[in-house]
Amino acid sequence: MRVERARYFLASVEAGSLRGAAARCGVSQPTIGQQIALLEEELDVVLLTRSRHGVRPTPAGQALIEPLRRLVAAEEAVRESAMESSGAYRGRVQIGGVTVAVETIIAPVVGRLRQYHPGLRFAVREGASAAIEAAVLDGALDFGVITMPSSPAAPGLRRIPLISAPVGAYARTDHPLAGRDHIQWRDLETWPIVTMRAGTVMWETLHRHVAAPDVVVQAMSARTVKVMVGQGAGVGILARFDTSADIADVVWLPLSDADPVHLCLTQRQDSRPSPSALIVRRLIRARAGELAGGAAVS
Repeated sequence: MRVERARYFLASVEAGSLRGAAARCGVSQPTIGQQIALLEEELDVVLLTRSRHGVRPTPAGQALIEPLRRLVAAEEAVRESAMESSGAYRGRVQIGGVTVAVETIIAPVVGRLRQYHPGLRFAVREGASAAIEAAVLDGALDFGVITMPSSPAAPGLRRIPLISAPVGAYARTDHPLAGRDHIQWRDLETWPIVTMRAGTVMWETLHRHVAAPDVVVQAMSARTVKVMVGQGAGVGILARFDTSADIADVVWLPLSDADPVHLCLTQRQDSRPSPSALIVRRLIRARAGELAGGAAVS
C-alpha cells in the first residue's frame, strides 16, 4: 500500500472536500480523486461518499481512519529516524514569515529541532507577505509562511493553505465599543485606527472595507498593535491569532462582516529543497495542523 494514498484520504476527511484536500496536500484535485480511488480498489472498500456538498467517510472509511493515521505516523517516524541516522539534520534552512507566523508556527518548530538536532542552523526573516514571497521566488529563502494575499501567486510560486483566523478589532476596556458582542466595518469609520503597516494584507483589507480610515499608527508587528491599543492610541485591527503578546485591559471585538485571513506556506514550484529544509517544511505544516485542531486560533 502506498502511504501517500492514506495521506490523501485522511486529508479529504479532515477538509471535507477533495478540493480542500488538494490545496492542503499541494497536488491537483484529480490526483487526489484518482489516488483515493486506487486506495479503495486496493482495500476493496468504498471509503468516501461524494456529493455536491463535499465528501464524508463511509462506515468502512470511518473504521479505517485511525489505522491509517497510525500507518502515516509510522512512515513519518521511519523517515525521521533515517534522516537522523544519515546526518541529514545538518545545514542551514532559510525561512521567511510574517511576524505572527514566526511566533506561533516557525519558532516552536525551530526550538524543537534545535533541542534534538544541534547541527541545524536557521536564518529567519520577518517581513510583509509580498517581500517574503519575492525572496522565495528569487531563491533567497527556502520557503515562507505568509498571510494569503488576495492577488494570485506569481508564476513559479505555489501557496499551500495552513490555518485561518477571524479578523476583528482590539479596544481598551474603557472604549465606547468595548461593550459590544461584535462590530462591523462601518463602526470603524470615525475612530482612530492602529493596524499593520502599508503593504501588508491587513492594511489592504482595512482600506478595502473602510473608505478613508484614520490610521494613526502603522505597526511592524501584532504585538505593537496591541501595545498601542493598550496605551490608548486607537482601535487595533488584526487577525486573531493567539500569541504570547496578550495585553491587559484590551478586549477583542469580532468584525461580523469580515472574511477570515489565511496563513499559507509559499514555495517555488521548481525548488529542490535540501533534506533538512524538507523536514522543517513538513514540521511547519504539522504545527499549523495542531493549531487548527486546537484552541490556538479563536
